[in-house]
Amino acid sequence: MNRKGQALVEFIIILPIFLLLVLGIVDLGKILYNKTILEGAITDVISMYESGKSKEEILSNLDMDELDLEIDEDEKITFHLIKEIDIITPGLNLLIENPYVIDVHRSISYE
Repeated sequence: MNRKGQALVEFIIILPIFLLLVLGIVDLGKILYNKTILEGAITDVISMYESGKSKEEILSNLDMDELDLEIDEDEKITFHLIKEIDIITPGLNLLIENPYVIDVHRSISYE
């Protein structure tokens, strides 16, 4: 009996499943990594804003898609950092939208 053919068939059956699993892990890693980067960057954005820099100057120093500032009547400023991540895993867009939008926000009060 020829065992080489059996191993090849098993490999061909398992390979697409393994590739989807690896690509899915890479995508989720990219999302978590970029969310962590945004969490750290929002502190820098707040420091730059408090030092008197404009929104355009802040965006030129960062690699973000969008920076949004909201000023409420409650004397609060809300900072939003938004970045889009392209998903490379086929079929993962059925679970999460492509491009995946990461939105990190923080509110500070001013006087």
